[in-house]
Amino acid sequence: MKKRAIGGAFLLCVLGFLRVEAARGAEGGAASVDSRWLLAMKANDLEGVLACYAPDAVAWLPDAPEARGARAIRDTYAGWLGTMTVKDVSIANPHYEDSGDLSCGWGNYTMTLQPKSGGDLVVMKGRFVEVAKKVGGHWLYAADHASNDPPPATPAPKP
Repeated sequence: MKKRAIGGAFLLCVLGFLRVEAARGAEGGAASVDSRWLLAMKANDLEGVLACYAPDAVAWLPDAPEARGARAIRDTYAGWLGTMTVKDVSIANPHYEDSGDLSCGWGNYTMTLQPKSGGDLVVMKGRFVEVAKKVGGHWLYAADHASNDPPPATPAPKP
């Protein structure tokens, strides 16, 4: 009897865990693309990052010109990851809204980079807005706009 109770409790725990994991996997929209992008960036995985973008996407990334389409987005990230190693990246204050096959997200990011040529770590902090769309049953960025936080405002001189 005791073995059955333990076995039943174990089964309930496993089923509960599987339900939670299924719910995480069902996360959709821009939130799911952000999750994949974060993993790829932390792994310094260029192909993983590019797999987050629709073929006709546009990206406006910090300190970079507009990248329109898969080739331009590849060139932008290849240049970036070619000179920097991502040490950490995180998203704070995320907000997401989904409507059918479109989704938008916005929030703040922090990225810690190590120049491959040596030198001090570079910490970038900023904000982002993105639009994701379903393409072939998968959520992908259609538009990705990130910018560095502006410097703090300097007080106006006293007259």
